[in-house]
Amino acid sequence: MTSIPLAPRLPDRASLLPGIAASIVVSVAAVIGGWAQTTRLGRPVIEPLVLAIIVGMAVRGFDGMPAEREPGVRFVGKEVLEVAVCLLGATLDAPKLFASGPTLALGIVATVVLALMVGFGIGRAVGLSPRLALLVSCGNAICGNSAIAAVAPVIGADREDVAASIALTAVLGVTVVLTLPLLAGPLGYSDYQYGVLAGLTVYAVPQVLAAAFAVSLVSGQVATVVKLARVLMLGPVVVFLSLRRRRSAAETERSSQKPSLLPWFVVGFVLLAIVRSMGWLPDPAVSVARVSAQWLTIAAMAALGLSVDFASVKRVGARVAIAAVGSLLALLGMVIALISALGIR
Repeated sequence: MTSIPLAPRLPDRASLLPGIAASIVVSVAAVIGGWAQTTRLGRPVIEPLVLAIIVGMAVRGFDGMPAEREPGVRFVGKEVLEVAVCLLGATLDAPKLFASGPTLALGIVATVVLALMVGFGIGRAVGLSPRLALLVSCGNAICGNSAIAAVAPVIGADREDVAASIALTAVLGVTVVLTLPLLAGPLGYSDYQYGVLAGLTVYAVPQVLAAAFAVSLVSGQVATVVKLARVLMLGPVVVFLSLRRRRSAAETERSSQKPSLLPWFVVGFVLLAIVRSMGWLPDPAVSVARVSAQWLTIAAMAALGLSVDFASVKRVGARVAIAAVGSLLALLGMVIALISALGIR
């Protein structure tokens, strides 16, 4: 059996500095942009994670990719992102899955699994590559940009695919936040029903809060719990995709070497999630892990933007948009059907 690597390999430190510095500068610019939006609008319309990609791509378009910057940018985009994914495990609380009762919990699991399959099918039907279709479906079914960022290194997704799927998901996320509250009236939903709808359809946790608390306190509370349960599906999905990729690589003649049974950061993710769920991780440590994961993910997205050619993203933009919108509409239909089938009032 192939052993599990304990840690990522680090290249020469000096060669990393220019790329790391560029990634940090872009990250800080993105965070400042998010802060400026919050100051003026009350919340960021474009999340810092997405801004990091946009600013990085703008910098790349202005001065290209100097050779001395490339090793550090590649390091931040891969190894640093893997550390961020690992730390995400400490922010998940598995018992939350059952906070709303086993029936709703099972419904959430079933909805996410079905949304993954349907979203992947839609992506393939419109001509997306398997990896890109998988990124779009994971972002739609689980938690938007965070899911895309977590799944990308596991499936070996191309930088252009990650940038395209995150960019389109970000646009859709804002659109859903603004339009979903308008559906509560026509659907005749109670505050509780709308909370379930928002928790299962809106992408990022901050977006869920914006879309749900705008309707009522009850909607916000219900949506938060449902959303947390939905986010918990990221762990099993990442593990499944990692095992599936290893098996596929082993069956492919071109593969001269089997990948590890599970990448180190997936193992770390699962272990930290277990430790957190058992109550062995103090709250201050959870807070540190949450903030660290957020900052490291923004830095990784900055590196992604610095390494992506905008023309490559533009070539797949229309198909990604069709797949993302189709997947979102399918998810919306599933959730409405779920609320009806479970008799949620």
